[in-house]
Amino acid sequence: MNLDRPWLRSYPQGVPAEIDPDHYRSIPDAFATAVGKYRNNPAYSNFGRTLTYGETDTLTEQFASYLLNVLKLKKGDRVAIMMPNCLQYPIAIFGTLRAGLSVVNVNPLYTAYELKHQLEDAGAALVIVVDNFGATLQKALEEMDTPVKHVITTGLGDLVGGLKGGVMNFALKYLTGMVPDYTIHGAVRFKHALALGKARPVPQVDIKSGDIAFLQYTGGTTGVAKGAMLTHRNLLANMSQASAWVKGAGIEPGKEIIVTALPLYHIFALTANGLVFMEQGALNYLVTNPRDMRGFVKELNKVRFTAFTGVNTLFNGLLNTPGFDKIDFSSLKFTLGGGMAVQRTVAERWKQVTGITLVEAYGLTETSPAACINPLDLKEFNGSIGLPIPSTSACVQDDDHNVLSVGGTGELCFKGPQVMKGYWQRPEETAKVIDANGWLHTGDIARMDENGFFYIVDRKKDMILVSGFNVYPNEIEDVLAAMPGVLEVAAVGVPDEKSGETVKVVIVRKDPKLTAHDIKIYSRQHLTGYKRPHYIEFRDELPKTNVGKILRRALREEEDAKASENDARQNESAPAH
Repeated sequence: MNLDRPWLRSYPQGVPAEIDPDHYRSIPDAFATAVGKYRNNPAYSNFGRTLTYGETDTLTEQFASYLLNVLKLKKGDRVAIMMPNCLQYPIAIFGTLRAGLSVVNVNPLYTAYELKHQLEDAGAALVIVVDNFGATLQKALEEMDTPVKHVITTGLGDLVGGLKGGVMNFALKYLTGMVPDYTIHGAVRFKHALALGKARPVPQVDIKSGDIAFLQYTGGTTGVAKGAMLTHRNLLANMSQASAWVKGAGIEPGKEIIVTALPLYHIFALTANGLVFMEQGALNYLVTNPRDMRGFVKELNKVRFTAFTGVNTLFNGLLNTPGFDKIDFSSLKFTLGGGMAVQRTVAERWKQVTGITLVEAYGLTETSPAACINPLDLKEFNGSIGLPIPSTSACVQDDDHNVLSVGGTGELCFKGPQVMKGYWQRPEETAKVIDANGWLHTGDIARMDENGFFYIVDRKKDMILVSGFNVYPNEIEDVLAAMPGVLEVAAVGVPDEKSGETVKVVIVRKDPKLTAHDIKIYSRQHLTGYKRPHYIEFRDELPKTNVGKILRRALREEEDAKASENDARQNESAPAH
């Protein structure tokens, strides 16, 4: 077995080769088990209000009762949740799942157009929205062909309660202007829904492990967003896989505090923070607006956190925020980075400031998401995405689907109980990524070393072809990110008459004196000729997803548009024959 899975030889002590994906019947079963063990422990904290596991259990029961008894929703109906991290979120998630319904997580920063597509595609029966984004929902509902039957609205201060919660809602509405006016007829307030559900017992719902727990939309950075069907078994398997991994990091059940700055609608935070640490009886410290870096640093000073998850841009932003280096990191046991490539310079600075290695992991929405994780006792950043986690098979395949040996570069593929059921109502799209042998094709170019560690070379679609040579944007970005004056960088390919494509970099400066000439000199010292950027552009910010992932696609589309305009001008000025 070790010959087929060389990574097992590199597993941290105590991590099993296999997990039992059927240990729990459903996510509500796993939640009930955690409540039974940690009823009086703090579970979620936000804006100074903390809910225990017991209190969360009571509120989720009330919410499930409202969905089934009052709204009369049926098993399998889809419930869209559109909010940032707040106390209502876990109640909405676990209440929805407890009722046998499927959760559709929605990015609250979506435009009305994007929201309309997702709600129609999912066939959402109910939308739960925070007031800040009610106007967007109103516009989407007015334009929808398939009507949403029910809407629940809530203010960020509603569950904070008391005078503080009321002041919060008033300030957001009338002082900051962060809650635009909106009207959705028939909408019910979240707290009223809980009150209506309180008086009625929850009907028993037969939830099977193969039922869809989440329609988790993905692919918005490469095309029309598709709903990955993640079953209860998919999520529970990934929870067990990741739990087995983190137990080796000195995790003490019932005593951990994890910073949840990534939004819970993102699959990384949903599973790692929302499920893995729920099973461990930890406190999820919910950060509602991590983009406010100064405010975020103030929040981190209030709590002795023991675990931290995030993406490269979040870590980079914190490292460049005054006061972050003054935080007490003495309780921090591990930091896990995923969602995008962790850059070496960011990882090295993180270790220097916090004393803790920034451990990189790798996953996809389609794998619930964890597929590879580095050992959490890693002494230094190693540039690898880690080892395939328990009950996971991985390989690198060439374009003809042949499995490559150690060191070979090709497409990274996975099998395991965490791999999605498929894309919602898109069998053709499913067939493009899950082959006849059950391998999920990631679209990432990777290689495996002799110890079973995998390394991402780049995204298949992002690769730049310069005079027949493959140039990987990650490599260019890693090199230039190490320049002292560079804050952020993205590399893309642009058309070139001589070489087919050439490299362009878009840079956000840390040092305002940094020039294109400086970039070129540095590139000559660190990159071979065909990899050096021919075009250098400085901007105040880079296009990103809401979780901070840099959108190379947006930059490529800009370049494609410029090329089309140039072609059109040349055609207009060309002499007629």
